Amino acid sequence: MAAIDYEAQYDNRARVPENPQIIAGWAQDAADFRQEAPPTALPYGEGERLTIDLFTPVEPRGLATLVFIHGGYWRALDRSYFSHLARGALEHGVSVAIPGYDLCPQVSVADIVDQMRAACRVLAGLGRPLVVAGHSAGGHLAACMLATDWKSLDPELPPALVPAAYAISGLFDLRPLVSTSINEALCLDDDSARAASPLFMPAPAGLSLDAVVGGDESEEFLRQSRMIVDEWGAQSVATRYEAIPDRHHFDVVAPLSDPDSPMTRRLVALSGL
Repeated sequence: MAAIDYEAQYDNRARVPENPQIIAGWAQDAADFRQEAPPTALPYGEGERLTIDLFTPVEPRGLATLVFIHGGYWRALDRSYFSHLARGALEHGVSVAIPGYDLCPQVSVADIVDQMRAACRVLAGLGRPLVVAGHSAGGHLAACMLATDWKSLDPELPPALVPAAYAISGLFDLRPLVSTSINEALCLDDDSARAASPLFMPAPAGLSLDAVVGGDESEEFLRQSRMIVDEWGAQSVATRYEAIPDRHHFDVVAPLSDPDSPMTRRLVALSGL
């Protein structure tokens, strides 16, 4: 059997050469949406990046707050590129929170996991459970939030603060990245990659994970989503796998801006509507 070329499998920008135009489009669409629906800024730590943009509907209806965590391989982008993805759920009356985080190599992947936990603790103050969605590295972080033992962090928090996660093109076993150029910023070794991988965290039995991936993505991205669904599903997690036809790594998140898309409707249902 030929060795897997992890560099090629995980280099999404090389697989989608038009990615610069797509990312520029995100930034413009997000800026336009913030003009239309200005968010409330909720700081959760020191520095501008450790801020949550909270989008609140005119008539809130959701029983949960939807949290969207952006991607960028933990080393690029920020929350300002993704504001427009709040539109779909917002039009159904679901509040949407988009947290920022520091980037590698200034911090580690483990530090970013802790930052997202800190953001969720601030959002817990809204008095609603959190449905956490995320794309790419954000999918990894969403799964980490689902696997977190919240009571051990703070006895005042509900044990099911995050009852459901929706990971879009997520990474759940980080060990394949160790040998790639991506790791120049991440600085992972086999032990730290395993420790930061949701696949090896205690499965959140009784909770819900959707692992969704673009049908045109690399076999490794497809495998990562199937793997977490199989592993956690065997341990009493309500798991669901979906490969969305004709979608690649960068356009797979586009349906979040459409209130009528199946992706938005699934998240709205998970949010209690």
